[in-house]
Amino acid sequence: MASTIPSIQFFTGISEELSNVSLRRNSSGKRIVLMMFNRLKAIEGLNSFTKQSLNSMLLTDEEGNINVTPSSVKFIFGGAEGDELQRVECKIEIERDDHWERFMRFMHRYAEANGMAYGES
Repeated sequence: MASTIPSIQFFTGISEELSNVSLRRNSSGKRIVLMMFNRLKAIEGLNSFTKQSLNSMLLTDEEGNINVTPSSVKFIFGGAEGDELQRVECKIEIERDDHWERFMRFMHRYAEANGMAYGES
């Protein structure tokens, strides 16, 4: 799969734009990835009501596909009426080293293709 543009999809054919990502390690050594989206195209197109829920993600790059099942998906609302979607937080837990290395290769490609840069918090 040469020169595939890296993408993140909750629903087939709808690529989402990652706003931020946080990489952590918990006390037991498990790696935690928190992916944040300021908007979801799938929701804006009402696709979330006609297709499956946000219980899986497809990460695609030149190496192929990674199917990810988030451990949690959190919708954050705000605005004057409290009904405006501010962001969606998708938490992923990765235990195996080979899965972590593959995820990081994807993230580097995704970041490069989308003008994102790594920074310490």
